[in-house]
Amino acid sequence: MKRLGIAMVLCAAAVVAGASWASGKAEVAGDHIEDVTFTARCDGTTQRYVVLAPEPLKDTPARDVLIALHGHGSDRWQFIHDPRDECRAARDAARDYGMIFISPDYRAKTSWMGPRAEADLIQIIEEVKQRYGAGKIFLCGGSMGGTACLTFTALHPGLIDGVASMNGTADLVAYDRFQEAIRESFGGGKDEVPDEYRKRSAVFFPERFTMPVGITAGGKDDVVPSESVVRLAETLKAAGREALLLFREEGGHETSYADGRAILDFMLEKGGAQKSPAVPVCAPSPSAETSVQK
Repeated sequence: MKRLGIAMVLCAAAVVAGASWASGKAEVAGDHIEDVTFTARCDGTTQRYVVLAPEPLKDTPARDVLIALHGHGSDRWQFIHDPRDECRAARDAARDYGMIFISPDYRAKTSWMGPRAEADLIQIIEEVKQRYGAGKIFLCGGSMGGTACLTFTALHPGLIDGVASMNGTADLVAYDRFQEAIRESFGGGKDEVPDEYRKRSAVFFPERFTMPVGITAGGKDDVVPSESVVRLAETLKAAGREALLLFREEGGHETSYADGRAILDFMLEKGGAQKSPAVPVCAPSPSAETSVQK
């Protein structure tokens, strides 16, 4: 980061297959956790996000922020506790850069970045900027979240300084899985609200991706086929954009730790994120997890 401030990495890691993205629990050592409640402007409902931050926060310089969006069938706690590679890569990137890590519900458990999830994410970004003086905003994710981070960037490129997508789709017009959940999120099916599906499909708007883009994809992914994200990445590279595609021909619906870190580090480095001063690691205690209501 070229200026002092908190850069948000919206790391949307989304699970489209409950079995392949089953939640576990990993220890989060030396971190302060807040479960934040807020009232959504778009419909007045109570929504939540988790803040995982280096301790202490009050007496440290402003920090970058990493927001991680969970996957289909999960909630805000997935990227806080899940030991799978994609989640560990995101947490470790945030820790290595001294970042504040945010994991929202964004209309759990089947978001797909529909209008309400989109509105919530905008509101969360505004709130975290106000709370922490956020600067740059980076967006990353996997599966449903890999889809969601591309969708959000296509809709709001001015809010995003870098995006990294793991095993997502860039074409919701052609995508034919999980249609009941997507229909609920988008407010109708493809025949009812076709514009919603098109405008949320990043592959149709490559010109909006002027920020660094990292993508992982598997050639044998039968949950979220990789063709559209590969096409998006190749289009961006042909246009001379900062784009990194890690395509594994034999890969399925998962991203290894090494590949996850590679696209996250690419996004952060090319996007100008700045590593904050290291914070001493201390043992976690029950009092480290608090609840904040807004």
